[in-house]
Amino acid sequence: MADLDETQLQMDGAQLCREELFTDRRIGTIRHLVPVKLDGSPDPTRTAVFIGQTQILTAGGTLPLSFDIPAATLSEAVAKFGAAAKLALEETLQELQEMQRRAASQLVIPEPGAAASILGTGGAPAPGGRIKLR
Repeated sequence: MADLDETQLQMDGAQLCREELFTDRRIGTIRHLVPVKLDGSPDPTRTAVFIGQTQILTAGGTLPLSFDIPAATLSEAVAKFGAAAKLALEETLQELQEMQRRAASQLVIPEPGAAASILGTGGAPAPGGRIKLR
């Protein structure tokens, strides 16, 4: 691990945003990131961003979702929240399936008798599934 003295945690003053948080206290939240200049005044040269956040209950527990909402106003972001959440969920499920596929392809299943050759017994395992020691 890198030495903490060498780690530089420096904020980028050119990318500052003011954050506003909106919630219906039922489905989720919408974060509105409003670009500001270093002095805190609005920065009209950059575009504001809406980010939706919600949680989906699954058999494995709660799955948090965070997603961009393509909108110019809060009312537009509220109207598009559901569709953006659904798209984020579909993308997340595809990523999970891909991760499961990759994990399954890494499993190595030995062929019958492989354990005997690894143990050096020179043949098939002992009948009855017991290991014979010499």
